[in-house]
Amino acid sequence: MGSVRAIQVERDLSPEPGKRRPSGLGTVTTVFLLASPLLLLSFLFGDRALASLAADYPVWQRLTAQGSGNGNASASRNAEGSGAHDRLLGGLLSPDFDAAACLSRYEASRRWKPSPFRPSPYLIHKLRQYEANHRRCGPGTASYRAAMAQLMSGRNGDGAAECKYVVWLPLQGLGNRMLSVVSTFLYALLTGRVLLVHETPEMEALFCEPFPGTSWVLPPDFPYTDGFSAYTQESYVNMLENGIVRHDGAGGDAGALPAYVYFHLEQISLRLQNHTFCEEDHRVLDRFNWMVLRSDSYFAVALFLMPAYGGELGRMFPAKGSVFHLLGRYLLHPGNGAWGIVERFYDGYLAGADEVLGIQVRIAPFIPMTFEAMYEQITRCAREHELLPQVMTGTTGEPSSAKVKKKKAVLVVSLKPEYYERLHSVYYTNATATGEVVAVFQPSHDQDQHTEALAHNERALAEIFLLSYSDRMLTSGFSTFGYVAHALAGIRPWLLMLPDRNTMRAQVACVRPASVEPCLHSVPSLVCRAQQDLDPVAHVPFLRRCEDVDVGFKLVD
Repeated sequence: MGSVRAIQVERDLSPEPGKRRPSGLGTVTTVFLLASPLLLLSFLFGDRALASLAADYPVWQRLTAQGSGNGNASASRNAEGSGAHDRLLGGLLSPDFDAAACLSRYEASRRWKPSPFRPSPYLIHKLRQYEANHRRCGPGTASYRAAMAQLMSGRNGDGAAECKYVVWLPLQGLGNRMLSVVSTFLYALLTGRVLLVHETPEMEALFCEPFPGTSWVLPPDFPYTDGFSAYTQESYVNMLENGIVRHDGAGGDAGALPAYVYFHLEQISLRLQNHTFCEEDHRVLDRFNWMVLRSDSYFAVALFLMPAYGGELGRMFPAKGSVFHLLGRYLLHPGNGAWGIVERFYDGYLAGADEVLGIQVRIAPFIPMTFEAMYEQITRCAREHELLPQVMTGTTGEPSSAKVKKKKAVLVVSLKPEYYERLHSVYYTNATATGEVVAVFQPSHDQDQHTEALAHNERALAEIFLLSYSDRMLTSGFSTFGYVAHALAGIRPWLLMLPDRNTMRAQVACVRPASVEPCLHSVPSLVCRAQQDLDPVAHVPFLRRCEDVDVGFKLVD
């Protein structure tokens, strides 16, 4: 089988590591801690000592002394943090921020590889236009106070309201949240709404404010943040079924509508509700000044199925496979707490390498693979596509300086420590056939996911960004965490396929996806289309089925 056809919704498959707050570089597997004097010094003397001693890490120090055959690559990686760089990402970011308030905003790009996509002038125009509208309508403004007064009156405002809003509510784990908030922002760009984010305690200051001169955080006195589901009375589908709203507009003027509409976009058995991505439904939704939205999906893909949005989307994104890459880099900046973890770990472990291979492992709970089966699949993929060098079993010591070709860092991101421990053991005790020296690192391993904890989410966000700084990447199919990391990087990863349910082995270990875009697992119901148009992949040239989820869609160039 190798991919998903009909399974239950992913209850956040994003691997979010680390129960314990890292000291400096994070919690590193105990075996490696005992083997590394550098880490011991870090624990004894703190993070600053680690930054100053990073160059003394034994593997990189030996190779520098011997003289690597690929030293220029290492020098280039180390120089990334000091040279000039495109701090505004080709005009994507506004320059109107205090850099100290959000260190990652202008620094993250130092470590990314050059982007394969440049933002279109029209997208840049739309972002500056949105920022001006958010400043005019955001929290604390007279327009926001007027809109709140209308909301509390219990009725919708008239059709000429100055400001309209979409309130995003978090659902599931960090990967799902990042995918859905980027999708909601795209929806706000298309509909002229202002995006407000309900910042729950486990997300407090996790991300920086993305819009200059204003805030995207929903004020705490907003009354409608809890208890929403597909059965909520205020949901659009229920309003439609109960005759409160109608496609023909016969429900009266906009002022007679309820005060807000709830838009439910949670995936259930890999499907979304009916009446979520049909044009007649969105014409009705546009009449509401306030929308509350809850989603765990990358529903940005479904917006491309609506002809009414086609023109704007085409002008914003001439390369359809760039949507999350560009909007994610624009919107999602780690707060200073998470960013400190990124900087300390990258500078302490990864900056001295000629190449970084990121390996992200997540076991899907609906197909529970054993460690041995997953490890075999990882190594099979790495062997078939030459991601890792073969070892000379039974050898000891380092190859001679004449044979040393490359210093490779392997970054393992997983809730479990076993994958790191096995890979570390292999490359610690054996020389490689190619002369490459491989060092394996894991920032943290929580065993279990704790989305409810802020410290856990900070480490998870840090590891997403660390993965995004890889030169090459191997990620788990169906994992939203992996999707976000490779889309931010602009890298097509090697995607580990889900195993056959009967044999618990994937016939094909991994595949290269068609684009860097995340997959929309939850297929939109297209009840508004003619029967022959129910499969948009057959008619839309920039859509493909997902490699890891047969029923899913993704955008391609």
